Amino acid sequence: MIERSEIQASRRWVVKIGSALLTDGGKGIDSAAIGRWVDEIVALRRSGVEVVLVSSGAVAEGMNRLGWSQRPAALYLQQAAAAVGQMGLVQTYESFFSQHGFHTAQILLTHDDLASRERYLNARSTLRALLKHDVIPIINENDTVATDEIRFGDNDTLGAMVANLVEADLLVILTDQEGMYDADPRKNPDAQLMTEVAFNDPKLDLAAESSGGVLGRGGMATKLNAVRLAACSGASSVIANGAHNGILLETFQGVSKGTFFRVSQATISARKQWLAGHVKVAGSLVVDAGAVRAVRDRGRSLLPVGISGVVGEFRRGDLVKCLDQTGVEVAQGLVNYNSAEIRQIQLLSSDEIEGKLGYVDETEVIHRNNLVLL
Repeated sequence: MIERSEIQASRRWVVKIGSALLTDGGKGIDSAAIGRWVDEIVALRRSGVEVVLVSSGAVAEGMNRLGWSQRPAALYLQQAAAAVGQMGLVQTYESFFSQHGFHTAQILLTHDDLASRERYLNARSTLRALLKHDVIPIINENDTVATDEIRFGDNDTLGAMVANLVEADLLVILTDQEGMYDADPRKNPDAQLMTEVAFNDPKLDLAAESSGGVLGRGGMATKLNAVRLAACSGASSVIANGAHNGILLETFQGVSKGTFFRVSQATISARKQWLAGHVKVAGSLVVDAGAVRAVRDRGRSLLPVGISGVVGEFRRGDLVKCLDQTGVEVAQGLVNYNSAEIRQIQLLSSDEIEGKLGYVDETEVIHRNNLVLL
């Protein structure tokens, strides 16, 4: 059982509900289940907990309304199903919440919305205003216009990005399994549910790999990545079985089954939350051991002298990964030079930039204010 005062002290939650729970075995929206979750969310709200809901299910509901028995392969047909299904999904939530005197608001986001600093701030302001006025935001990926292939489990990442966006204390991922096991329980009868673990514990990677498909096509690895992304802004996480009646209230009371992922690091600044949640990176920089120590241990900017390689093509102002010599990602940040320029100035001292390029925009490739450690 999870018995942690951190959960009981959490005042802002992001709750993500997966398609496997919402769609009643592919038959469309499970209204009875939504009604139960709404009752619990209202109880949480009346206990002083602000809740932002990230809900899957639009494509499945659209397929049901359109009479399609199989998920279409064509992206535009999936987008059409999402457009139709959003109507039913939001109508169902609004109907149940209105019975308790609460309004809902639909917000559709894409990764690009949160990749743009201006749109990120606009979305954050809107969500804060909704919470202030006791409105329950219901968020989904804007599948009708997204250019990437629609993927089951993608809302795990969206849930983590929303946790960053609203500076949530807790991300709750409701799925159709009890939580995260140390092995695949389908293959290993001795697999044990991990009830509490540090979000950055190395054993989680092996556990996620071994229990790959347990939580649907999104997989445990997707959920673990979401947990770690949420941790970048100081949010703890819980993965629990949403099919259990009262699961949200039990989680609030600290007595539910599930896996609780502890976060001990200090909350980082809002700008760095945005950078950490900026999941689409444009390229990578390979940095030497000295540069890793400088940015990680001493809070320094990344200088050209510490860069030994450039991967990909990107523009000034793009987000890039910083990798150590073994390929491990240590940071992400916004670059002051494009990829071609960095290739020319890598391994040079800052006072050599102008001589090489004929100009100097900044003495750093990535300023420490635009750099977030991972």
